[in-house]
Amino acid sequence: MTSPARVLLVDNYDSFTHNLYQALAVLGAQVEVHRNDALDLAAVAALAPTHIVLSPGPGHPENARDFGICGPIVDTLKGRLPILGVCLGHQGIAHRLGAAVVRAPSIWHGKVDRVHHDGRGIFAGLPQPMEAMRYHSLVVDPATLPPELEITARNGEGLIMAYRHRTLPLVGVQFHPESIGTPEGPALLANFLDMTAPEAP
Repeated sequence: MTSPARVLLVDNYDSFTHNLYQALAVLGAQVEVHRNDALDLAAVAALAPTHIVLSPGPGHPENARDFGICGPIVDTLKGRLPILGVCLGHQGIAHRLGAAVVRAPSIWHGKVDRVHHDGRGIFAGLPQPMEAMRYHSLVVDPATLPPELEITARNGEGLIMAYRHRTLPLVGVQFHPESIGTPEGPALLANFLDMTAPEAP
């Protein structure tokens, strides 16, 4: 019998973090939540997670106070275990890899959008397009996306709604999979939990 995923959910001081916790727990994951200023890399290692989720949150990923330990987690642990960034977490991963995070053409706070995806990875088996809840005023600038990241989902305006690393288990979604406004969110999160760490050389 496969052991349940041990998920470290890093809370970027966001009200949606509890919903994300519940969504992962319902899927059978063992989830530990820690604030982004309440642990260091040694504490992360001691928790021995199999997966890490970087939560939504206020602010800008350029600001260490807003993104906290999430930045060092991306820098140090990418490639060692699957990492999912949601909203701020999504923006922050891209920023740590060299992308610019800029103002969105319009602010989407609590609105459902149609997302067109590639049907692979975390989007495997999901309808095309899918509905997703957006709650943000910043986006990843596609012109600055590093070559190791590939866009996997956009909305009708062409904004980046998700990406994946080309070789590592590292993914980000701009929308909120934990929201009732994202009906396929549980299936997307289940696909993430099915991701595994790379085999040791």
